[in-house]
Amino acid sequence: MNLQRPLWTLAFTGLVAAAPLAALAQPRAHVHGQLKLDIAIEGPTVVIEMESPLENFVGFEHAPKTEPEKKMADDVVAQLRAADQLFKIDPAANCKLGPVTLRSAALGVGKAETGAGEGHADLDGTFAFNCTKATETKFIELALFNAFKAVRQIDVQIVAPDGQFKRTLKRPATRLTWGGK
Repeated sequence: MNLQRPLWTLAFTGLVAAAPLAALAQPRAHVHGQLKLDIAIEGPTVVIEMESPLENFVGFEHAPKTEPEKKMADDVVAQLRAADQLFKIDPAANCKLGPVTLRSAALGVGKAETGAGEGHADLDGTFAFNCTKATETKFIELALFNAFKAVRQIDVQIVAPDGQFKRTLKRPATRLTWGGK
């Protein structure tokens, strides 16, 4: 009997179940220049959850007021919706971009954020990729530093069939690796 699949499912379920509890116990950090990615690889999917201060993308933390601010916000939303240009998944996984969900009360996308402090606004996203061999994924090339100049550090947690990993990328690094490669 192969126990790897049930153990992986149990570990993934535990991590997902614990995440909301951890969020309740500790306020989410809001650090300009940093963003957080949680990556889950299961079955035929790679899902990337992103949390970031809005300032990392547009340079301000309020609803766009001027025409240039509105254009910048629209451009950022369009860039994030084209997530396959920002997250280039290991070709061995054979992935295609699936649903993208963005959330920012200040930009009027998605559901209103909770827990944002006065004067702070976030832009969060969920990026799903449908793959024929998701479990073969061993790296993701990130184009976030090039696309968004204010991002200086990316903190990442990865849950993959071959384990759980924590990584931090700083400029100019672009390749996020784990596992055997």
